[in-house]
Amino acid sequence: MRLVILGGGESGVGAAILGKKLGMDVFLSDSGSIAPKYEEMLEQNGIPFESGSHTEALIINADEVVKSPGIPPTAPIVKKIVSKNIPVISEIEFAGRYTDAKMVCITGSNGKTTTTLLTYHILKNAGLNVGLAGNVGQSLALQVANDKHDVYVIELSSFQLENMYRFHANIAVIMNITPDHLDRYDYKFQNYVDAKFRILQNLTGDDAFIFWEDDPVIKAQLEHVATEARIFPFSEHQEEGSASYIDADDRLILDTPDEKMSMPRADLALNGLHNLFNSMAAGLSACLLDIRKDDIRRSLSDFEGVEHRLEYVDTIDGVRYINDSKATNVNSCWYALESMGPNTVLILGGKDKGNDYSEIASLVDEKVKAIVAMGKDNAKIVDFFAPRGVKVIDTHSIDEAVAACRDIATDGDTVLLSPCCASFDLFKSYEDRGRQFKDRVRALRSAGK
Repeated sequence: MRLVILGGGESGVGAAILGKKLGMDVFLSDSGSIAPKYEEMLEQNGIPFESGSHTEALIINADEVVKSPGIPPTAPIVKKIVSKNIPVISEIEFAGRYTDAKMVCITGSNGKTTTTLLTYHILKNAGLNVGLAGNVGQSLALQVANDKHDVYVIELSSFQLENMYRFHANIAVIMNITPDHLDRYDYKFQNYVDAKFRILQNLTGDDAFIFWEDDPVIKAQLEHVATEARIFPFSEHQEEGSASYIDADDRLILDTPDEKMSMPRADLALNGLHNLFNSMAAGLSACLLDIRKDDIRRSLSDFEGVEHRLEYVDTIDGVRYINDSKATNVNSCWYALESMGPNTVLILGGKDKGNDYSEIASLVDEKVKAIVAMGKDNAKIVDFFAPRGVKVIDTHSIDEAVAACRDIATDGDTVLLSPCCASFDLFKSYEDRGRQFKDRVRALRSAGK
């Protein structure tokens, strides 16, 4: 079998190595550059590859193509492959064929990374042989090839779900669905929703579906999409059928057919409403995997959080600096603002993905002292917020933005980087954006304000 891999990043190289170990004729092609560590892995495994271009003749002779999630279906080479009726699948779909491990799969517009890492934390601390894959950790394919586990916790983006067909999740989690990546989906929200709901494919009556009960989009979609799986909804307050909620005594309740447990909400390591939902989803997943109550409580109380997600950086001259660079859509910023107090200086901006800022307008009116717009083109942000009477400062680099925040913020204020946008106009990634922000903030201390 000839297997062609498109994309030489983590998922692509992992798929190539797994294919090679299975005895397939493997070739990897990347139209851009391949990081040195991945080139070295390909060379060590004797896998031929190219970078900087796609050689069509070496690709369209494939029996199957594994496409990296960042490559859109509209890419010319992908269109050519499809026109030749060559199957195109994701790395997760490919790797899932060669393992019988249990799969805990987590998606959503917001909270999926924290929920994935928290679930992994609980299972690992409980002594399970567990792997971390998808958008975090090593690729699933690389782990199936080299380091097999009994359970995998997998964060799945809508991009990864697009090319998954027969993959079977044992526990499927949807945190929430709000507009995101609309530029990928012809600016049609339903297309994005449909991609997220692919996580329910192939669920059986032995499997579980965990979701936020009060999400209007999930609720509406479930009127049209049926699943055989057992359902475990979570919500802030107890509703009919709720499997997790906060009771009248401010305790977190986890309630499944085989397990019921509680713990004081004050004991949770993660604060804020969004993190409450993350803890509920992770706790329910652990209960369904028969993890001991004490292990769940301990891990929910000692988890250290996720870099770039409401990450405390420093307090300088009485001003708190918070890095929420992972907030790449409006809804994620909403959750960040919901956990803030008044007198917040908010940094917004980047590559717009079809954002509707009206979702955060009331919270901005209530809590935001000023907005520092940081991007190549901030016109949309200025045009929306300035007429509302919000002070908006137009900046075009991380240095300008942090300097503006330093000038505006006073003792007792909070500076929150929660951009609502992708990072690719000024930065390599949201991680790069967050780390540069932290570096500039720490430089304020060393320089003296």
